Amino acid sequence: MVISLGLTSQALTNPGIDLEFSFNQAIQGLGLSSELAHLIWLPLPMLLVLVAAVVGVLVTVWLERKISAAAQQRIGPEYAGALGVLQPMADGLKLLVKEDVIPARADSLLFTLGPVLVLIPVILSWLIVPFGQNLLISNVGIGIFLWIALSSIQPIGLLMSGYASNNKYSLLGGLRAAAQSISYEIPLALAVLAIVMMSNSLSTVDIVEQQNNAGLLSWNIWRQPVGFVIFWICALAECERLPFDLPEAEEELVAGYQTEYAGMKFALFYLGSYINLVLSALLVSVLYLGGWGFPIPVEWLADWLGQPTNAPLIQVITGSIGIVMTVLKAYFLVFIAILLRWTTPRVRIDQLLDLGWKFLLPISLVNLLVTASLKLAFPIAFGG
Repeated sequence: MVISLGLTSQALTNPGIDLEFSFNQAIQGLGLSSELAHLIWLPLPMLLVLVAAVVGVLVTVWLERKISAAAQQRIGPEYAGALGVLQPMADGLKLLVKEDVIPARADSLLFTLGPVLVLIPVILSWLIVPFGQNLLISNVGIGIFLWIALSSIQPIGLLMSGYASNNKYSLLGGLRAAAQSISYEIPLALAVLAIVMMSNSLSTVDIVEQQNNAGLLSWNIWRQPVGFVIFWICALAECERLPFDLPEAEEELVAGYQTEYAGMKFALFYLGSYINLVLSALLVSVLYLGGWGFPIPVEWLADWLGQPTNAPLIQVITGSIGIVMTVLKAYFLVFIAILLRWTTPRVRIDQLLDLGWKFLLPISLVNLLVTASLKLAFPIAFGG
């Protein structure tokens, strides 16, 4: 699994298919310089990430409607495309052509920047998600903490949107969103720190490789079951999914921080929320479920096909399997998140904050200390 989509350090040392090198060679074959070929290549991976994120949102919205309909013994969308698969696109086009209304007494600059600050950090976080050993945009050494840093920008956009709307309902929704995000970022970061401690690396690629030494049994979920539960609960709270969707509690806040928004600005909030849900599921897959790992070793597949492990055919097959495994694990978690939305009641704001500060934070601290102790006592099993 050594297909490179970006300037990764491992692409310089590992054999295999290097898409950037092949692209640059093709461009230079047309008579252009290597510098120009590199400039042409740079936006392509980011464009690929954007397309993948948007497609992931469309699939998740369709699944949300179909699964919720099944849970409530309804049919769900079925007229826009086969089985209603085009319904999310129809909704997006509807919001795109709606009038963009800005309240007369709102701060127009902050009102416009709010949805942008919510969406951009979530899209940028996809840069560090690996679908294979070199199948990612950027294998930065501090990838997992880069995601935590980017996710901490989102509450600023939510609070900015609520404040700029000049609406008490919106302001209250923005304050709730900021309080909720801050409350759950700390235990989430501590759960991630336990994984980093066992993996001896902040790179998402290294974390996955460390889990694939013994197949299914070496996944971090067996060594960090408490951290897995903490991470998943915090991820749902960060995505404002039920039972933690307090900022959008219609019964209490009319519509939360997006009350005054319309058209595409309104759509950006939900686009960011669904992209964040898919991203969180992918990161759970990477951190706890072995990422692109497949139970059958690559060597067995190579022997069966009569090819060496570094043959292009084997690399393409294993890279494809890695993408499929990562996506399947992620969408299993998305399925669980959708079921939780339609089977659990919404908590109150005091219960929400108590769960984060009085329950998850102490447990995540204890989990971190226990992980450190086990790392010293059993270095072979816990990454000593």
